[in-house]
Amino acid sequence: MPRGQKSKRRAREKRRQARMETKDLGDAQAAASPAPTSGSVPPGPPTADAGQKPQGAEATSSPVAGASRPRSKARGRRQVKEHKNSSQASTSAKTTPPDLLAKKAGVLMHFMLEKFKMKEPIRKIDMLKIVRKMFKAQFPEILKKATDRIELVFGLELKEVKPNGYSYTLVSKEGLAKDGVLGSTLEVPKNGLLMPLLGVIFLNGNCASEAEIWEFLNVLGIYDGKTHIIFGEPRKFITEELVQEKYLVYRQIPDSDPLSYEFVWGPRAHAETSKMEVLEFVAKINSTDPSAFPFHYEEALRDEEERAKARSAGKAHAAAKATAHPKVPPSDPSSPQ
Repeated sequence: MPRGQKSKRRAREKRRQARMETKDLGDAQAAASPAPTSGSVPPGPPTADAGQKPQGAEATSSPVAGASRPRSKARGRRQVKEHKNSSQASTSAKTTPPDLLAKKAGVLMHFMLEKFKMKEPIRKIDMLKIVRKMFKAQFPEILKKATDRIELVFGLELKEVKPNGYSYTLVSKEGLAKDGVLGSTLEVPKNGLLMPLLGVIFLNGNCASEAEIWEFLNVLGIYDGKTHIIFGEPRKFITEELVQEKYLVYRQIPDSDPLSYEFVWGPRAHAETSKMEVLEFVAKINSTDPSAFPFHYEEALRDEEERAKARSAGKAHAAAKATAHPKVPPSDPSSPQ
């Protein structure tokens, strides 16, 4: 096969691999697969109230049973009702589609972010109302999905306000706002989106079209033209704020028709993180190792080598400069000339 055709074939394969890995990144973030930080997820609902229902609901829950056994005692009716409720909960837990649970997690996540924005406590009783009775059995799973997604995208984790108080708040994870850390000049909830965006760009060959970026953001529930509770206007955030902070470069694609734009890493992204760190982040989201992305792992290793050489050259240059121009202490004006 001619060399030109081999090069084109290799390029197509890299693009296909990048699309697959970007989709995996979006799916993994949306599903929030990594386990939450210890202490970040509240305990499940107390068993004492798990089976309780309003009296009205009890009267209508099993009318046939009440009519067919008029002489049954209250205890018998209670046992039949409890068995029925248990069977319904078990069936619901087995048959609830994952997409429906993910949708409920998205609603719960939005509720928690609103409480965070208003600086109000997040009460468990209110979260259960958001989830509704028919999903009560799946509440721990829904809550885990919501808190994991908040931790990944916004850098926030759920903490208990008081022990066993069933009241919580979102707090920034330690280390995200320290000097020298990626995104340190942005508000804490906003800087959590930086690494995922840099990951999408890296996986797409170090530049991602605007369409590819929005496709990824849509998976996270962030849409163009729709105000977000944390990011505000998403387009302004990614094309202005992150560009002004020099984390991203937003530029026109040459000779594009119709006119199109793309994103690449900005100078601060290159200075404050590396391709290996971003790939490690992507691997963590996918519950795997960086080597699971062979094309990008090799590129990240080369980048690490180049960075190490640049650092060594910089140190050598500084040492040579210091030797050639030693500092002369200033003369004492009071000393005799």
